[in-house]
Amino acid sequence: MKVTILVIGKTIKPYLIEGEKDYSNRLKHYLKLEEIIIPELKQANNYSVEEIKQKEGALILAKLKPGDTLILLDEKGQYFTSESFAEWIAKHQMKATKNIVMAIGGAYGFSEEVYAKANDKIALSKMTFSHQMVRLILKEQLYRAMTILKGEPYHHK
Repeated sequence: MKVTILVIGKTIKPYLIEGEKDYSNRLKHYLKLEEIIIPELKQANNYSVEEIKQKEGALILAKLKPGDTLILLDEKGQYFTSESFAEWIAKHQMKATKNIVMAIGGAYGFSEEVYAKANDKIALSKMTFSHQMVRLILKEQLYRAMTILKGEPYHHK
């Protein structure tokens, strides 16, 4: 199974970049990981919130391939424990899901078109994190899920 992390904008904080690299390297042993970075809109302050969501949404949808399973990281999504997230991953592996695209939207979230195309929504927390931090947290949770599934000692209960 492949996991594609689709994001708006680059990570710019060095400590987050290092953390992301660390977990990306760890994940190579468990699954194929791809990252797609959609550049932030230029002159975004010239657009309304709805226009930004529409433009970013079109860019997100343009990156999807037939057969992709689109999962949105969204505050209105389903909450998981680390163990239940691992089970969720295992179900996708059993269903032979080829590519899970986990999308992290821009500052204003997703357009209605993206919501309509999504197969599922996941919430990482009831708290709000910067979009750059979400990338690191997602990679760590993917790694944790894989070690749980393999019975490795990373996760402590």
